[in-house]
Amino acid sequence: MKNFVLFVIFGLIPAVAQGQTIPRTTDGKPDYTGVWAGPGFTHRVGPGDTDTPRVTTYDPAKMSPFKPGGEAFMNRPATRDPIKDDPTAACLPNGLTRQILSPYAQQWIQTPNQIIILYEYMHFFRVIPTDGRPHSKDVELSWMGDSVGKWEGDTLVIDTIGLKEWMMDATHDSKPDQLRIHSDQLHAIERLRYIDPTTVSYQVTIDDPKIFTAPWSQDFQMKLHPTWKIIEFVCEENNRCMFGKCTESDAQKTSRE
Repeated sequence: MKNFVLFVIFGLIPAVAQGQTIPRTTDGKPDYTGVWAGPGFTHRVGPGDTDTPRVTTYDPAKMSPFKPGGEAFMNRPATRDPIKDDPTAACLPNGLTRQILSPYAQQWIQTPNQIIILYEYMHFFRVIPTDGRPHSKDVELSWMGDSVGKWEGDTLVIDTIGLKEWMMDATHDSKPDQLRIHSDQLHAIERLRYIDPTTVSYQVTIDDPKIFTAPWSQDFQMKLHPTWKIIEFVCEENNRCMFGKCTESDAQKTSRE
């Protein structure tokens, strides 16, 4: 019996010690302030403050079964028109679910009652109250939606509704003939919890009742980078060489004629 008690006590020590070493605010909450490499990176283990950006998409094997018509709604054939297939080429927003997987850095600023996320890509931002308030009664649909946060112990939970029908991720980057779209009924839940002082478990739950029979989740990670900073990003409108396919401007066509 003594051996069992000692085993339980000593078995708890690493977990408690780990909890004491993560960054915390003055009120004891886990502190997410800093510049992070999100799920859109291959996180390296070893010396050096570096990560490798990559194209990250949601795994079909993690998804719940489709409702009748759900698969056809989500998986759309590409048109091969860059503007229609990827409106970000015309400087339109990623949308929340794709932004989460962005291969660009993001800076988190935490205060006692809210978290602000500044995304390097196109400088999108989110202001998320963390006082446990409910969603607004009349939520206007938008690309990033209406997000509210709360704490469940040391886990930060971010709940988002009010999203426009939009791109779910960048599937077309690896499958040029296919687009993946979510509906305007999508409900996203992000759950974040420190694994160690510089690594955060980042679980994304997708609940889209127009497409899936049940919610489903996929686990990612974020990595803190103390030496990184957000840099300037400029989206080039009227880009004539999107995706390596250059087209003539009206002026060029006129001069050639």
